[in-house]
Amino acid sequence: MDLDTESTTTSIDDKTEDFCENPTRDTLAEGLMCLLKPTLDQLEEKVRATRISQVELKQQIEGLSEELKKISDSQHCPLDLEVYIKKLMNAKLKVTVVSNVLQSAQDRLNKIHQDIGREQLKRRALLEPSPITTPLEAANPSIQ
Repeated sequence: MDLDTESTTTSIDDKTEDFCENPTRDTLAEGLMCLLKPTLDQLEEKVRATRISQVELKQQIEGLSEELKKISDSQHCPLDLEVYIKKLMNAKLKVTVVSNVLQSAQDRLNKIHQDIGREQLKRRALLEPSPITTPLEAANPSIQ
C-alpha cells in the first residue's frame, strides 16, 4: 500500500481477535463491569420507578380534571363572571397608571419646591449685607 492510502485508524473489527486472546484486557473489562453493573442496575430501577410514578400521576391528573369538569358542569353559574373580572382588571390597570402619573407629578413638584427654596436662600444672601462690612463695602456694594 502507498503511504497516502494506508489507514492508521483502528476499529473494533480489526482487534476482535486480539481482544479475545488478551487475558489482561479480559480481566480489566470484567473488573470494570463488576464495578459499574450495580450502579447501572440501580439507575435502571430508579428510571423504571420514575416512569411508573409518572404514569400514575398522569392518571390521577386526568381523574381530577374529570371531577373538576363534573363539578363545574353541575354548578353552572347564571352570571358570566369573566366579563366582570376583566372590567375590574382594566379598572385596576387604569388606577395604577393614574397613580404613577400623579406620583411623578408630585416628585417634580417637590423638586421645583426645593429649587425655589435654594433660589430664595441665594437671593437673601445676595440682598442682605454681611454682618461684618467695612464702611467702604457698605458704600459700594459692588465690591462684595
